[in-house]
Amino acid sequence: MTDKIVVAALYKFVSLTDYQALREPLLQAMLDNGIKGTLLLAEEGINGTVSGSRAGIDGLLAWFRLDPRLADVDHKESYCDEQPFYRTKVKLKKEIVTLGVPDVDPNQRVGTYVEPKDWNDLISDPEVLLIDTRNDYEVAIGTFEGAVDPKTKSFREFPEYIQANFDPARHKKVAMFCTGGIRCEKASSYMLGQGFEEVFHLKGGILKYLEEVPQEQTRWRGDCFVFDNRVTVRHDLSEGDYDQCHACRTPVSVADRESEFYTPGVSCPHCWDSLPEKTRAGARERQKQIELAKARNLPHPLGYNPRQSSEA
Repeated sequence: MTDKIVVAALYKFVSLTDYQALREPLLQAMLDNGIKGTLLLAEEGINGTVSGSRAGIDGLLAWFRLDPRLADVDHKESYCDEQPFYRTKVKLKKEIVTLGVPDVDPNQRVGTYVEPKDWNDLISDPEVLLIDTRNDYEVAIGTFEGAVDPKTKSFREFPEYIQANFDPARHKKVAMFCTGGIRCEKASSYMLGQGFEEVFHLKGGILKYLEEVPQEQTRWRGDCFVFDNRVTVRHDLSEGDYDQCHACRTPVSVADRESEFYTPGVSCPHCWDSLPEKTRAGARERQKQIELAKARNLPHPLGYNPRQSSEA
């Protein structure tokens, strides 16, 4: 019986003034432990999702513990049968999750963390405004009961959405959530700076909630979008039934894949009439290379991903 692949989503906001010098040692630690996936480094911290054997993930976490700043890096685990990543990368960034607003620093100011076991009680309060900080295509797959969908295409749009729709004088209590905890942590820092008084966010994000809260008590509805080849996970963190359109990166359901507008790797009901021909041609070529690689038992070729995310 083949051992399961461990998928670890991790992040930590922490001051890393030497983040550029950390890149090569971190990359080597990943390679030494047989880890695949991408980690982002910035002066504000570390973020990413990686996968490997149980021993490999433990080895990487042991490497983090050698640095007091990273010893308690937040991480959540799930499992899959096949390697969900194809390469090993460490990238240097201005932000580990891009909000695009200067002076928003969770290392200086952040909202109140709420443990998964306490989340249901909080969001049951009628005075609490519950906001899903994720993007529209993620929310469409699943969200918490009663959550507001900002319908944003990227996290950069979040500040404008808040300014246009909510008022600190009226919205006294705000609760937010995201996949792994990183986006709502930064969003909470932003909202405190805008004058919102009581700002809460789900510690560990949706993934930690699904891990710890029994299904019979859940307020979660649907699947959770994840940023690897599994596309979505169910409440028990098993791989969902969604695939992903490699042309527009939108998750596609079983029903979507039965549509006349669905061509694997090339188009889906969400993009068949909207993508420019240059993008479509690139998708066709990428799919051709994927099929050739599969036939020859070679590594999966990578292509442009307009939604490549730094969410953890």
